[in-house]
Amino acid sequence: MKVYQTSEIKNIALLGNDGAGKTTLTEALLFESGIIKRRGRITAKNTVSDYFPVEQEYGYSVFSTVYHVEWNGKKLNIIDCPGSDDFVGAAMTALNVTDTAILLLNGQYGVEVGTQNHFRYTEKLGKPVIFLVNQLDNEKCDYDNVLEQLQSIYGSKVVPVQYPLETGPNFNAVIDVLLMKKYSWGPEGGAPTISEIPAEEMDKAMEMHKALVEAAAENDEGLMEKFFEQDSLTEDEMREGIRKGLASRGMFPVFCVCAGKDMGVRRLMEFLGNVVPFVDEMPKVFNTRGAEIVPTADGPTSLYFFKTAVEPHIGDVQYFKVMSGVVREGDDLTNADRGSKERMSQMFVCAGANRIKVEELRAGDIGCTVKLKDVKTGNTLNGKDCDNRFNFIKYPNPKYSRAIKAVNESETEKMMAALNRMREEDPTWVVEQSKELRQIIVHGQGEFHLRTLKWRMENNEKIQIKYDEPRIPYRETITKAARADYRHKKQSGGAGQFGEVHLIVEPYYEGMPAPDTYKFGGQEYKMNVKGTEEVQLEWGGKLVFVNSIVGGSIDARFMPAILKGVMSRMEQGPLTGSYARDVRVIVYDGKMHPVDSNELSFMLAGRQAFAEAFRNAGPKILEPIYDVEVFVPSDKMGDVMSDLQGRRAMIMGMSSENGYEKLIARVPLKEMSSYSTSLSSLTGGRASFIMKFASYELVPGDVQDKLMKEFEANQTNED
Repeated sequence: MKVYQTSEIKNIALLGNDGAGKTTLTEALLFESGIIKRRGRITAKNTVSDYFPVEQEYGYSVFSTVYHVEWNGKKLNIIDCPGSDDFVGAAMTALNVTDTAILLLNGQYGVEVGTQNHFRYTEKLGKPVIFLVNQLDNEKCDYDNVLEQLQSIYGSKVVPVQYPLETGPNFNAVIDVLLMKKYSWGPEGGAPTISEIPAEEMDKAMEMHKALVEAAAENDEGLMEKFFEQDSLTEDEMREGIRKGLASRGMFPVFCVCAGKDMGVRRLMEFLGNVVPFVDEMPKVFNTRGAEIVPTADGPTSLYFFKTAVEPHIGDVQYFKVMSGVVREGDDLTNADRGSKERMSQMFVCAGANRIKVEELRAGDIGCTVKLKDVKTGNTLNGKDCDNRFNFIKYPNPKYSRAIKAVNESETEKMMAALNRMREEDPTWVVEQSKELRQIIVHGQGEFHLRTLKWRMENNEKIQIKYDEPRIPYRETITKAARADYRHKKQSGGAGQFGEVHLIVEPYYEGMPAPDTYKFGGQEYKMNVKGTEEVQLEWGGKLVFVNSIVGGSIDARFMPAILKGVMSRMEQGPLTGSYARDVRVIVYDGKMHPVDSNELSFMLAGRQAFAEAFRNAGPKILEPIYDVEVFVPSDKMGDVMSDLQGRRAMIMGMSSENGYEKLIARVPLKEMSSYSTSLSSLTGGRASFIMKFASYELVPGDVQDKLMKEFEANQTNED
């Protein structure tokens, strides 16, 4: 295979809602470029994309598929991404290692929730977008309506390059207003017949051609001047203007295709090869030190590993992008993240499960390798005198969590190893062994996401698992000051144990003044602060421990033991056994014995005194609250808002964003357990949401009573 220069390589992400036809388009692209000899069909389970058993079982894409096509001396690396937002990790990865996005639309449905979500990701990352309307042969397809939708949502930057003469079963021709030609196909598709535009279409075509010329000219001052002078541009000038418009997101061209019949595919590849920005024309990537990395073959060799696939009979297949320099078969490289040495013994360019061996890849190119010893997704391999590291891919927060356990407990370790392997393939799976909740929690992007994990665990790994509701990580705190003392005394032959601790607890907040005077039961307690220790709790919040001992009633060497006792009780609040937080403890008095006092005695005395004071200090349960943003079609807004309010949500605001309404709310985590399923059901899968932790807030009184009763019942059962 030819070695492609950086200036001949283009990297493209293929995005779109489920059912838009990405897998079918992939087959047509590969067939037209000669990579495959016949097009596969999803129903026959013989496509280049969706070749993993779980994808064939469910009939939807779970993983991205990396492939390449060669066309007119250019190499197009394309990553076909899953359409479901549950597998957003693959789309985010693809967008970060490619330079342009094709956003495929189903001609009968137009702009769907997946379109909106994927466009939002391109916006966030500043990537060029080409809209591609597919399935023009569907009897329900209405191209004019799809175009109107796109322009009403994304504005005047949406500019058609083609329009179909007819949609529905008779679709077989488009007018291309860039080249001002008619493209038509026979029943088998493939190579088009190119002819002049029919007279009856000329006015419409000229009007759209002029709009395209104007849009192209807007992106370059020189072209704009020429356009004003001559009222037109040459074909090459238009291409240059469109390329600049794409790179700056100043325009979003619209193309037509019928992937199932292989119509329009060659023209699309021609446009991608001629007009889409090259790797070296896009904004540069920065390494972790903030240094700009220029994709040039003259630079030091640096590879970023963005994807791992575990394939039967092969093991890990590692996909990488050459960030700079040249990598050759047999090169010895260093893993910047793990310090290990690796040899690139074999390299391939990909077409799904098909791989073509290559000896060299240059900056900007994408390839894969096998049998590396110690490379994980996200690692960087460097050549000599290079210490680049990259972490530019940011994944969305999880939205759906379940406690996971092996049905056969003896397989727990095996299950954990499989989960960690799967996380290499999809970094949006987050696995947490929660000491606090005494559960293994797997966090994902939705119910589909976790259902897929279960299928793979049971069918590929042969481990039966079950999901449970995850427990909620409540916190406990206090609402007023309280005092307690406790004497620990034990005498049983030999040395005894003795320690007595008097302390005050109160709610802590940042910036509160030093303790001074307290009144309990008519008695006044004046504090004399000797020392303060702030403990940043690993579960959030603080414990502030104040030494206010006077007259040496407790020796200073016993204070750490008292703190240790308090800390041990902070890990198990009295209301629900949850972690306690935001408490100030003032030890102001006590007693010790010259012989029997020791660290253990004071640890136990401190623990018991703190427990009693905490119970008397108006203890309250805090629950985790999340900021939730819901993107919802306007006709479903009322249903979604009503559902949120039923989940104890506080609506914080509403706005319109690209044709969808955005609802912002704060919702208790307890109420978000199955929200992704409910939202999908309420809106027919047309809405999406993101959520992130906001704060801990007091639970309402009725909820607190219910939680305490549940805790007491569980304690009784365990006893």
